[in-house]
Amino acid sequence: MSKKIFQSSNYPFQKETYQIIGTCMEVHKTIGRGFLEIVYKDAIQFEFQQRLIPFEREKRYDIQYKEIILSHYFIADFIAFDNIILEVKAQEGVVDEHFKYVINYLAASKCKLGLLVNFGRDSLEYKRVIL
Repeated sequence: MSKKIFQSSNYPFQKETYQIIGTCMEVHKTIGRGFLEIVYKDAIQFEFQQRLIPFEREKRYDIQYKEIILSHYFIADFIAFDNIILEVKAQEGVVDEHFKYVINYLAASKCKLGLLVNFGRDSLEYKRVIL
């Protein structure tokens, strides 16, 4: 799998990405840091509903291998606009393993863009992952 490098103004789903990041910024501004991930996910779900952003929460992706479905699967925190994976963290920092999860979700879902958002710091952290 190779990651494509895009200029900051040249990546897919820009408008939708701004809406998702704006939603996460609103959640962080309102409740700050210090909560468990589930609290942020609940708040994001509320905000998505209020903003009429189409989404699915905890979307399961099965992995097909040849003619079978493997016993292991991935569950993405959110998929928004049918094309963007949103992975939510509430930790002191983001590590390589978190990026690997997003890359796996992208591969399983066939989506091209993932957002990794961390609520565990004083300022919201977010990274785009593009396949």
